[in-house]
Amino acid sequence: MNALTTWLERYILPVAGKIGNQKHLVALRDAFIGTMPVTMAGSMAVLINAIIRDLPTQFIDGYDANTIPVFREIIGINGYVWNGTLAIAGLMFAFSLGYNIARAYGVNDLAGGLVSVGALIQGIAFSAPASVQVPQGELGTKAVDALKAVGAAVDTVEVKDAATGAVTVFDQVTNSAWGWLKLDHLNGNAFFTAMILGFVSVVIFSKLMNKNITIKMPEQVPPAVSKAFAAIIPALVALYVVGIFNYFFTKGTGMLFIDWVQKTIAEPLLGLSQGFGAVILVTIFIQLFWFFGIHGMNVLAPVLEGIWGVAQIKNVNLFNEGGVELVKAEGYKWVRGSFDAYTMFGGSGGTIVLIIAILMFSKRADYKTIGKLSLGPGIFNINEPVMFGLPIVLNPIMFVPFLLAPLVTTAIGYFATTMDLVNPVSQQVVWVTPPLLLSFLATGADWRAPIVTLICMIVSFIIYAPFVIAANKMEEQ
Repeated sequence: MNALTTWLERYILPVAGKIGNQKHLVALRDAFIGTMPVTMAGSMAVLINAIIRDLPTQFIDGYDANTIPVFREIIGINGYVWNGTLAIAGLMFAFSLGYNIARAYGVNDLAGGLVSVGALIQGIAFSAPASVQVPQGELGTKAVDALKAVGAAVDTVEVKDAATGAVTVFDQVTNSAWGWLKLDHLNGNAFFTAMILGFVSVVIFSKLMNKNITIKMPEQVPPAVSKAFAAIIPALVALYVVGIFNYFFTKGTGMLFIDWVQKTIAEPLLGLSQGFGAVILVTIFIQLFWFFGIHGMNVLAPVLEGIWGVAQIKNVNLFNEGGVELVKAEGYKWVRGSFDAYTMFGGSGGTIVLIIAILMFSKRADYKTIGKLSLGPGIFNINEPVMFGLPIVLNPIMFVPFLLAPLVTTAIGYFATTMDLVNPVSQQVVWVTPPLLLSFLATGADWRAPIVTLICMIVSFIIYAPFVIAANKMEEQ
């Protein structure tokens, strides 16, 4: 055990420390945290609709919440909340990322957020292409001529009726109405592009600011005006660099950079995240970092939020559009909230069951005191009291169960979800929600989810209990 601890301290701890202090990764982590107020508001809107609109349909035939006056209005209001939150989550993340990168460099953070937003928006679709088929004939000819006059493209197509063999000739008209921002370029699909362009544009902006390549105003000018003028040249350069890149990329590839990122980076990464190996690997590192006193969830937040968090936003949006069946058909099985539902009950390591085991089996006064003090926070998934008070950190006897229990419970939750024994997580629930309630709400009010969580807790308890009993013997010695 000592040899293992020494090896981990020598090779793992320095890496964790560097990751935890790397300013760009810290900015990325803080950017995700910064969007939490609005994403939680949008998730709450979807969750309320799930409870009053979707859940009763499982038990009441013919139930339609839109025919109930009060519920109908609540559903409509929640739709507006969703429009201003999760529907444009990528846009809000872009601002939060730019703000935090600029802050990390010690420059104008508001301007940094705006530069990041500008870098994202300039490369998204500004038109809404639509195609209609107009039957040929006198009225059809007039309609097509009118559409041609505004630049619509026209192709002639023939449609054959399979039953009668009759052939009808249509003019297929395709037109693009400019000035419509594509919503799929502003929601969770924008996260990866926002990361790339946001980092590039705001780092350029920040470095120019730090080199004082700015417009300097007289001292009499109000500070707000002076700061705005100082940011003009760095912002101009940063946005033009991204603009030149977007122009030539689109010219060379025939597609927008955001579409290319989604196809070649985002989708493969999200696909890999659904593998059992990837889920287990990130769980191992979370626990290892925590064992050495480094907040594993924070260190790995760029990975957790950047990959599984994006998948979760996709699931939330799909649920809003078509309920749990659409999530099952087109969504992701394992997302950011899945860790909270089946692995992190009571905090990282599932420590609420360790506290229960201590209160039941421990004969050590120090353990029982910490257990009593940690129970209240543990119910709300806050486990720092037991992590540092027991402690679990650098405690050799707790290393094995602290690492093993989450691996087993993650496997239970993963296979229960992938085997459709429980609905995928499709709601974003605040992490301080008590464990069984959290999994119930996170899965769109699936009653089976708390049962799976309870099974995970029981298994975890069985793993922790022998080590708590062994700690009694250590105290006697």
